[in-house]
Amino acid sequence: MSTYRDFTHRGSARATVLRTVGTRERRSHLTAPRVPTVGIDIGGTKVMAGVVDADGNILEALRTETPDKSKSPKVVEDTIVELVLDLSDRHDVHAVGIGAAGWVDADRSKVLFAPHLAWRDEPLRDAIASRLVVPVMVDNDANTAAWAEWRFGAGRGEDHLVMITLGTGIGGAILEDGQVKRGKYGVAGEFGHMQVVPGGHRCPCGNRGCWEQYSSGNALVREARELAAADSPVAHGIIERVNGNIPDITGPLITELAREGDAMCIELLQDIGQWLGVGIANLAAALDPSCFVIGGGVSAADDLLIGPARDAFKRHLTGRGYRPEARIAKAQLGPEAGMVGAADLARLVARRFRRTNRRRVERYERYAQIYDQAASTIRNTRNTRTS
Repeated sequence: MSTYRDFTHRGSARATVLRTVGTRERRSHLTAPRVPTVGIDIGGTKVMAGVVDADGNILEALRTETPDKSKSPKVVEDTIVELVLDLSDRHDVHAVGIGAAGWVDADRSKVLFAPHLAWRDEPLRDAIASRLVVPVMVDNDANTAAWAEWRFGAGRGEDHLVMITLGTGIGGAILEDGQVKRGKYGVAGEFGHMQVVPGGHRCPCGNRGCWEQYSSGNALVREARELAAADSPVAHGIIERVNGNIPDITGPLITELAREGDAMCIELLQDIGQWLGVGIANLAAALDPSCFVIGGGVSAADDLLIGPARDAFKRHLTGRGYRPEARIAKAQLGPEAGMVGAADLARLVARRFRRTNRRRVERYERYAQIYDQAASTIRNTRNTRTS
């Protein structure tokens, strides 16, 4: 799309169009234009961008490292724009959706806070939209991942879905009747900061005993490194694997060793899974969904993690034995879920943008017709006078 480089600023009319995406997403996505859109997934370590079609297929994807968080917000914005421009050289892009790892306001225009980026009340949507000729949508990355799983993955057909994303911490999202529940201020779904152990491990959020301190990638690695640092006999396998360099112990390595039968790594994943089940049981008591979808990098452990989670969920579920139990499923779309969901949500904005542009064209055509008629009348009058 060469027009990206031809138009770097847009007027206030389009900003009005982009003010809201609307609340009736379930009905809207069925009638959204079947056009390609770009999804952007911004995390603490990577920025992933891809062109996605109306069926959730990724036509092309690009990935780059997230600029250092000490740099200005504009550096990250530059990275996003460069990726979109690169993709637009080869694809006819109609909208851009951004899934950001942070708190996004209810209007989906500002990133209120991002723990891994220098974004504080950052007007991300308008900043990006002012540099591109297509509409832009911004949402929390867990919301976009949940939307993708509901549309194309493990949550298809579910009317009440909760997604848990297990990565460095714990993120989450709620979908009811095909609508993402964002809360009054846009920050619903921060399940990782529910306190499950009073006075427990200190969390970077400032509190103690948050759920993500017991069931996340950070919790898994912390426990393994503590055992290795203590030279525990059960940790000899992983110590040998990293040649005694404890900082080299990572979540993927623990999962790999667990699959190979390492007893300590299996036990650590079981512990993480049990805490996951406890938290899910609490969410079931509050939200009563029909399905929990478990995503994020830690979910790659499959049944080594999700099996213990299901067992703990059944043990801790309120009213167990006398109520239907929610299904617990592993996410199907992997690390691309946030990108796919952001692109699909952006398609809703593309429809409104296209509709507004069509109305502008129709108005222009009407004005042009009136002008032509007036000009013709003036010419005829002049000709009559002359004759």
